[in-house]
Amino acid sequence: MIQTLLIANRGEIACRIARTAGAMGIRTVAVYSEADAGALHVERCDAAVPIGPAPASDSYLKAEVIVEAARASGADAVHPGYGFLSENADFAAACGEAGIVFVGPPVSAIQAMGSKAEAKALMEKAGVPLVPGYHGVAQDLTTLAAAAEKIGYPVLLKASAGGGGRGMRVVEAPVDLEPAIASAKRESAAAFGDDRLLVEKYLSRPRHVEVQVFADGHGNVVHLFERDCSVQRRHQKVLEEAPAPDLDPAIRAAMGAAAVAAARAIGYVGAGTVEFILDATGFYFMEMNTRLQVEHPVTELITGIDLVEWQLRVAGGEALPLTQDQIVVTGHAFEARLYAEDPVDFRPQTGRINHLRFPGPPARVDTGVRQGDTVSIHYDPMIAKLIVHGRDRAEALGRLSRALAETEVAGLVTNQPFLARLAAHPAFKAAEVHTGFIEEHAAALIPEPQSPSNQVLALAALAILRHRADLASATPSGDPYSPWRAVSGWRLNEAAVQTLILEQGDKRHVVSLRQEGDGYRMITPATGLSVQDARGDKDRLRAVIGGAAITAGLAFDGATVTLFLPEVPSVLSWIDPLDAAGELDDVGGRLTAPMPGKIISVQVKDGDVVTRGAPLVVLEAMKMEHTIAAPGDGRVVKIHYQAGDLVEEGADLLEFEPSDEA
Repeated sequence: MIQTLLIANRGEIACRIARTAGAMGIRTVAVYSEADAGALHVERCDAAVPIGPAPASDSYLKAEVIVEAARASGADAVHPGYGFLSENADFAAACGEAGIVFVGPPVSAIQAMGSKAEAKALMEKAGVPLVPGYHGVAQDLTTLAAAAEKIGYPVLLKASAGGGGRGMRVVEAPVDLEPAIASAKRESAAAFGDDRLLVEKYLSRPRHVEVQVFADGHGNVVHLFERDCSVQRRHQKVLEEAPAPDLDPAIRAAMGAAAVAAARAIGYVGAGTVEFILDATGFYFMEMNTRLQVEHPVTELITGIDLVEWQLRVAGGEALPLTQDQIVVTGHAFEARLYAEDPVDFRPQTGRINHLRFPGPPARVDTGVRQGDTVSIHYDPMIAKLIVHGRDRAEALGRLSRALAETEVAGLVTNQPFLARLAAHPAFKAAEVHTGFIEEHAAALIPEPQSPSNQVLALAALAILRHRADLASATPSGDPYSPWRAVSGWRLNEAAVQTLILEQGDKRHVVSLRQEGDGYRMITPATGLSVQDARGDKDRLRAVIGGAAITAGLAFDGATVTLFLPEVPSVLSWIDPLDAAGELDDVGGRLTAPMPGKIISVQVKDGDVVTRGAPLVVLEAMKMEHTIAAPGDGRVVKIHYQAGDLVEEGADLLEFEPSDEA
């Protein structure tokens, strides 16, 4: 039995592993970078060891540093979680050489599946069906182009050494192949230290279905049924469910058998996932992840099995607790990944979490952050995973919608409204899922921004007035009864009128409320709308607006209020009229960095004339590449940064002069 476990990871997975290990009586040790000294996973473990600077390449990806931390802390086992070093064969070998148990498969199994090309060759020998493609060693443009022509467009470029959508590109036509290869190779090299690519036939409306497998060191291999992970953006999973809906029982049985055969073919031990792509013609092997998956909780909820506990027991030499016929599915489960990102373009967001409220039971929340924590440039921007279970898919989906509605995050943009729309979409409710679901339904899932309704403006104004009154009442004064101390808009011989300038995005709204009895009446912008404060508490507002009762969560950050409403959160700021009067017009002609990152390449030079949409600068942030494109036809006046430079959010990347016709 493992006595002390070092968790070689961070965030929600480190917290999740610590929870199970602690319940088993195992001492836990966290590792942390300089950026994570106060992180939740450090707090949740029994001990913690610093491992270096904030960038993962200088801390969490330093195998020798983590092995030394395990030695120094007295750990007899290391759990790698997922990501970072979880599928690094050299790290697993280093643990073994140090006499430390690696909670994962044998080095040989990691090596076998570490290269997608080699993995496909092994699976072909094991009789597992494969997607038509090129998995060869040669990586020159001529070879890859010939393979693409033979397979037939569209094709999919995939990083041979990794996953998670990094180094992956869909190529629709030959003219797009060369730049796509260059970009995919750069991203693959940055993420995995290996720029080799595979070329496969791109299936346009497939499902992504994966099978959870488990094996012990005594020759036992089982599967724990499947998960549907079809709903993705940028080839990264957004929402997962188990079991896969509307899956033919014969296909389910065949996929389970194929997954077990795949695990046996490489002498697997521990938890692993065999990923398949499924369409009308059948199912095909994509890859095997030799680790625990982000979406493992949905499997836990439908089987009642703690997968981390099984990992620790198997790593300690025990046999699997159950046989295949003892593992049964009960009900249905969903997992939604709550990210700090803007769903308009799925761009990661950074910043401080000023307000955070998660749903209570029956929802399960796996998280590695607290209110007041910061989402930084250095790591994945996941805030939490919301996991629910129900007797059937409809009940589980209802619970997911409720959990999303009860989730409140303020301080940075999240994908929570997007997830809520996704869970409520008729096609998703009908289980009409495929990997292009988000793109197909983008208009409904990512609608154009709307101006706040009069009801929302009235609610925001009411919340701000109450907040200002609360602040005023808490301010010491020589005469607490003086009307000059009040912020209620009191006037001699006239009804009190409060006027606020509210801003949302780049639009401003003037809202005036006239005091009437124990409430207000909105006189701009909607004359006659009644507004009554039914109070609530500090972070909750209950009001009657135009005769309709409304309850909203509240979060204040200086002059900004976030209203958490059933449909979508609204963020509004109130503007001091004197400040507003003195503002300068925006300075045009500049393109700025949308987030902190590293310049990967500059595609233009000073004086270049470009057309709208032309790529100008490629920025790497949060392990993904982001292309800064020309906002219109014009000329590049001056470039301020070069490849390799680090930039902060808002940094002027270049000066741009729009053409007269633009």
